[in-house]
This record gives sequence, C-alpha cells and structure tokens, in this order.
Amino acid sequence: MIEIIAGLKGHGKTKILIQKANDDIKLTKGTIVYLDKNNKHMYELSNQIRLIVVPEFNVENTDMFIGFIAGIISQDHDLDKIYLDSFLTTACIEENLDYAVNKLQELTEKFDVDFVISASAEKEGMPESVQKYVTVSL
Repeated sequence: MIEIIAGLKGHGKTKILIQKANDDIKLTKGTIVYLDKNNKHMYELSNQIRLIVVPEFNVENTDMFIGFIAGIISQDHDLDKIYLDSFLTTACIEENLDYAVNKLQELTEKFDVDFVISASAEKEGMPESVQKYVTVSL
C-alpha cells in the first residue's frame, strides 16, 4: 500500500507523518523505518523507529533512491512500513514522480511493505496515476 500526504511546504505534512509513524509503531508487530533529509525530527519519533538520513548515503538520482529502498527492505524481513518525509527531495524527483511511485508500488506488491509519503506538491499538480494514492491533501 502507498499512502501520500500532499500539500505545499509549511502546511503540516511532517507533523502528520510523524504522528502516523508513532501511532503505527504501537500497533505493528514488525519494524518501521523513517527516511528524511536530515535528523531534525529525531526526538519527535519513537525510539523504536529507525531514522535514516538519506543524504548521508550520497543518493544522487531516483534510481539510486529506489535501490537504496530495496536495500533497506532486503536487510529487514520484519519490515512493515517505510515513512518517507520530504519525498521529492530525498528521492531526487523532478519530473519523474509517477516513475518513482510506480517503482515503490512494485516493491510494496513484491515484499508486502507499505509506504507512507509526504510530498511538497498539491494533489492537482501530480500525475493522474499518482493522485489515487493521496489520502491527505493540505
């Protein structure tokens, strides 16, 4: 499953994403990973959630980002959800949002890992194939 929280910068997407992650860790029997562009929100996340700061791993394009995600999945067979904050930045997305979401959909189907994404964009500005995943639009 892919769930997107969409909205322009400063509209509260990260706050919602952190709350969802903290709520989900109480309910899941698996593990949760939270990917971000920095460690600014480290103390807001439950200590049971693994925070990964993506730029520390020199991800330079969308394909590298997808490979990075696949590597995370391959290392944790109990992985339940991956939270992706600042998705457009961390995944190096410019014009290829539909490509990236399609690749994540392939991973979710193959490995049964859910993705919850915050994207600094309005739902109406996203490709039609991506809009169906938007559950919160701010």
